[in-house]
Amino acid sequence: MKTKILTLTIAFTLIICQGCTDLEDKSYHDILSDQFVPTGDDLGALLSAAYVPWRQTLLLWNGVARAQMLSADEDVLPARPNGWVDGGIYKRMHQHKWTSEDDMCVQSWNRTYVGITACNRVLYQIESGKISIPEQQEAIVSELKVLRASYYYILVDLFGNVPLVTNFDVPDGYLPEQNTRKEVYEFIIKEITDNIDNLSEKVNVEYYGRFNKWAAYSLLAKMYLNSEIFSDGNYSEFQKCIDACDEVIKSTKYDLEEKQSNVFITENENSKEIIFALPFDATYVTDWNAFDFHMYTLQAGNQATYNFESSPWGGVCCTPQYISSFDPEDARLADCFIQGQQYTASGDSLFCTMGTDANAPLKYINEVPSIDNSQEYHGFRWGKFEYAMGITSRLSNDWPLFRYADILLMKAEALLRLGEEDQAAVLVTKVRQRDFKNNPEKAKVTGAQLLEGSSYDYGRRDNLVAATYEGGADIKYGRFLDELGWEFTQEGRRRQDMIRFNAFTTKSWFSHSKSESFRNLYPIPEKALLTNSKLKQNTGY
Repeated sequence: MKTKILTLTIAFTLIICQGCTDLEDKSYHDILSDQFVPTGDDLGALLSAAYVPWRQTLLLWNGVARAQMLSADEDVLPARPNGWVDGGIYKRMHQHKWTSEDDMCVQSWNRTYVGITACNRVLYQIESGKISIPEQQEAIVSELKVLRASYYYILVDLFGNVPLVTNFDVPDGYLPEQNTRKEVYEFIIKEITDNIDNLSEKVNVEYYGRFNKWAAYSLLAKMYLNSEIFSDGNYSEFQKCIDACDEVIKSTKYDLEEKQSNVFITENENSKEIIFALPFDATYVTDWNAFDFHMYTLQAGNQATYNFESSPWGGVCCTPQYISSFDPEDARLADCFIQGQQYTASGDSLFCTMGTDANAPLKYINEVPSIDNSQEYHGFRWGKFEYAMGITSRLSNDWPLFRYADILLMKAEALLRLGEEDQAAVLVTKVRQRDFKNNPEKAKVTGAQLLEGSSYDYGRRDNLVAATYEGGADIKYGRFLDELGWEFTQEGRRRQDMIRFNAFTTKSWFSHSKSESFRNLYPIPEKALLTNSKLKQNTGY
């Protein structure tokens, strides 16, 4: 069991973990009494009702992380000897043929709105006086509004034109109006900028996993960096992105870890690089598929490697072209991906147990035949987050939603887009230095290099069709897109980055061919359209 049980993490469990029967039940999401005056210990639990859905929408089955990664060029979930066809949903994600009824669209929409409703509920309880926190009301209300804005950040990215709902006490039969993507963007910016000065500047246990001022500036920078996309071309806010990043940098509260892998260890709650985390502890967070990267990517035989309580399912792997884009001397290639011959914890070789190649060595290779066909050994597997020995089907690593490397690279990208490529190169080099300690010269990047295209070998590369060769030289600032891919692999963001560099629908990779530009947005789920006649489907669907 993890030694850290932080205020917010405890609060999560009090609200959602019915399996922890020895814990006192404080379900503040049901509180309506105006007699209730929270103490300092109660406040974390009160807020957690609004924070819990972030973890759920991001990482529960077919959630936001999968919508961001499985549709992009870094991952593929091919048919395996033990299945993984599942009605073709993962193939549709890979080939950009999803529909408004596919689960990743439905879950990303529904769970994110659960988070918004939770924020609205707690705000209503506070602002109506049903819950009294007179000494902290302004700060807590501001924190909840920024948290709500972070949920809308998910929706403006994935769906674009969505309803802005800010009230909890709505009449029966209420149907919210649909807002334009530009309006949603403007709302998010205003909510953050109007409330950021009321947020705490503390970086401590009390504010771990909560929006303090620096987490809010990180979110603001993320919005400004994507301003041209999120506002449908109405805004270009790169200088404001730099300014927001500078607020975090000037705070001196955060720094790069000496090794990138230190950010992703099981006991990562003390990482100086993490700005805003989603706290996890498998003892307390008991949702099915709460955080199951090890189960999702490793083969069944790897249970003996780590002495897992359960046998992994052997699914997702990395796209071979993506792996081939890494410099062989980049430490991230070794640290973030499980590759080569696999062994038991005692050092014995592991072998395949399924399919036509049963009894072959379980040796992960950087090859996959196609989306429709693979064996157990095909494809490098996810390994960025530490898989601790003896763990359950859930990881206990905290999820770093915003970290300092992202601040540096957001600033660098904004500088690059404003014509300051040499300044951008200094920041990129700073991030790379920890990854090339055996060859420091390779860490250095010049402004001229950042103006180059991508080194990713785009084109079809499977046994279903003849290979095509598109390359990445025509991607503007493509080298910077490569840098983002190398630094932020497995962090649930690749789709967003590819869209910003106009590569998401314009390039082919593995079993995916170029797609229509409307696929830069997901469709509004069919069930949402059926229950709200005021919603209009996104163009193309």
